[in-house]
Amino acid sequence: MQKSLLILLVVAIVGAVTIFKFVPELPAYLTFLMGIVIAGIVFILSQSGSQTSIATYKGPTKTLYVGNLPYRVHESEVKALFQDHGPVTSVRLVRDRKTGRRKGFGFVEMSEVGADKARLKLNDYTFQERTLKVREARTQESFNNRDEDE
Repeated sequence: MQKSLLILLVVAIVGAVTIFKFVPELPAYLTFLMGIVIAGIVFILSQSGSQTSIATYKGPTKTLYVGNLPYRVHESEVKALFQDHGPVTSVRLVRDRKTGRRKGFGFVEMSEVGADKARLKLNDYTFQERTLKVREARTQESFNNRDEDE
């Protein structure tokens, strides 16, 4: 969030300088304000575009567990890998709560048909020099039942 705010501020300043160049008789505070408004509109449009591309699929979904991921992989890279097999609803890479570093596994929610294809194609697939382990994720309920049995 702080990174987004910093980008918004930089774009606002650049916008203000650009406006001031073309219309020098405007007061500096007004050009800065116009820069903020323009940057805000651009920022909101760019954010809404990325969210709608993820949430367009409305059918039944499955969640896959993806293990042995490279520690430096980004959600967008995992999404791109799985999108070849069907619509991806979300990607969540798990981080250590204390350090903030990725733990090397995550979850991909996608269409049921796509998830089945991805599981078959990407299990034991080499991705960025790591052999992926792709399984259907267990629900919280089945995970809790397993703990009670032990």
